[in-house]
Amino acid sequence: MPIAVPTADELALLQDEAVAFTRDLIRIDTTNFGGNDPATWGRGETEAAEYVVAKLREVGLDPEVHESAPGRPSVFVRVDGQDRERGGLILHGHLDVVPARAEDWSVDPFGAEIHDGMIYGRGAVDMKDMVAMILALARHLARTGQRPPRDLLFVFFADEENGGVWGSDWMSRHRPELFAGMSEAISEVGGYSITLPEKDTGEDVRAYLVQTAEKGLIWGRLRATGRAGHGSVPNHESAIVRLARAITALDEHVFPFEFIAAVRALFDGVTEITGIGWDEETIRETLPLMGGARQFVAGTLGDSVNLTMLEAGYKGNVIPQTAEATFDARFLPGHQDELLALLDDLTGEHVEVVIDHIGNSVDSPRDAPLVATMTESVQAEDPGARVLPYCLSGGTDNKALFRVLGITGYGFAPLQLPKGLDFAPLFHGIDERVPIEAVRFGARVLLRLVRDC
Repeated sequence: MPIAVPTADELALLQDEAVAFTRDLIRIDTTNFGGNDPATWGRGETEAAEYVVAKLREVGLDPEVHESAPGRPSVFVRVDGQDRERGGLILHGHLDVVPARAEDWSVDPFGAEIHDGMIYGRGAVDMKDMVAMILALARHLARTGQRPPRDLLFVFFADEENGGVWGSDWMSRHRPELFAGMSEAISEVGGYSITLPEKDTGEDVRAYLVQTAEKGLIWGRLRATGRAGHGSVPNHESAIVRLARAITALDEHVFPFEFIAAVRALFDGVTEITGIGWDEETIRETLPLMGGARQFVAGTLGDSVNLTMLEAGYKGNVIPQTAEATFDARFLPGHQDELLALLDDLTGEHVEVVIDHIGNSVDSPRDAPLVATMTESVQAEDPGARVLPYCLSGGTDNKALFRVLGITGYGFAPLQLPKGLDFAPLFHGIDERVPIEAVRFGARVLLRLVRDC
């Protein structure tokens, strides 16, 4: 049967499960340190996948588990739609998280404690809240026996925090049949709210940012070579010095602003709401209006390179032959080759640029019917809200789905956030947390989305 308006009890259960599953999943330590060494990353992803599978089987669903390597599982489950000929919709999330140093946090990063109406823990917003919401949604559909307008595929990926090498990328390349019939996808880091002053009344208006684009990424290392020697002997071919010069050159490079269409649409939408104009000269003065999205938006105004790790030497009185720095570079759509050439040019002849992973940029249609349905779903739960497109400075598993399979992806993990919450720094940050009511809101919005998509 078509998806009907849920009863009060059904809706309450959907929301309660989304909150409970968020906490349960946070308590499963799925830290991803990179690479594929079981001794490094343990079996957290396996435990989380087993949890998801058990919850799906409880309501009669028949999930499939596919491993890219031992201990690197991704979970798939389909829900048939009324129109099997239409392109289907993927709702996907990742089970892994970045590391968290317990001594830096005010709470146990894997304790899922609740303080002031918020769930604390690594993965609270990146992205066990969304995983929990779509898990609760799949269970709701199974319990009620209702069929969405088109096929849905729920996927719980491994390894997103390592670029999806052993998750979305591997599955897209090696098991494309698992995605057969799918045309669009939604996942993380979009659909959350910022609060803006309305131009005529001055009253607060929530604007929800749907991610229609995301920057590409280049992860790699700068490897400097030089002449090894004794620490007491002058050395003008030091690998460490050569590396330092390359780092300085990258740090001092000023990337010019470039406003891609999704960024312009966001700023134009903010101007329409607030009456505060923007231009390329005053853009930094406009950024504070973005509230909790400010850092994400700032990262989409141009390309960037950040140095993240250093490694050199093995003894205090030995000049090493090599020195390395790890970098994280992000590029706007269409800038991949340009940024690769710039890295080579700035680092110099004695420093090799070693590329470990490239993730494509994404730029999806902003006027698609799915975006309209997202807008309607949000506004049904938050009347008077606005919905605006934006570009994400980070990356998601949508990259692999688009690059390999041509599936159009959006960021839509809906959260109604309190006005003062600085949201972007919570991703990979200390004391990561998500409001309980935001999770409940997101579960309701996603139900409306799949009912009407």
